[in-house]
Amino acid sequence: MRLIDEEGNQLGVMAPFEALKIARGHGLDLVEVAPQATPPVCRIINYGKYLYQLSKRQHEARKHQKAAGLKEVKMRPRISVHDFETKRNRIIEFLQDGAKVKASITFRGRENAHRDLGWEMMKRLTEDLTETGQLEIGPRMEGPNLSAIFSPKKVATKPARPAARPAAPKESASPVQLKAAAVPETSGG
Repeated sequence: MRLIDEEGNQLGVMAPFEALKIARGHGLDLVEVAPQATPPVCRIINYGKYLYQLSKRQHEARKHQKAAGLKEVKMRPRISVHDFETKRNRIIEFLQDGAKVKASITFRGRENAHRDLGWEMMKRLTEDLTETGQLEIGPRMEGPNLSAIFSPKKVATKPARPAARPAAPKESASPVQLKAAAVPETSGG
């Protein structure tokens, strides 16, 4: 196997027991990093420290990720107008943050006989969200729920126009100066 020490220097190709003897002599671990290579590559490292640094790198990577999951907003078919507007505004906030939103209307009991109210509400919601979101999965019945999934609207970027050149200053006098020059001054006496 090919052996690499803790500084990254190659120590050469040697038998596994010799590499293990060198690693134990330094008080470190022998880790196989490329088993598919010919010959296999092993490193002498402190394995506990390596795992700690790996977990720190993964934690930093997760910290900078934006979780754009699926948010859900639930309503009922007999919701008041103000409550509907509040739920709609919350959906708009989620879409502006870049998250997908599942809007669901739940029917219970006698409400099942008037599902057309839920369909009208979903149609109104879809029309209200046309500016900030787009319908990804259309309204459909899933058991007692009518649900639709909205995704943020893609912002089309326009190509930048070349900057307009500033107008060259004109040598001629302004209309105010011309008018003042045309009117003779009179003495008030």
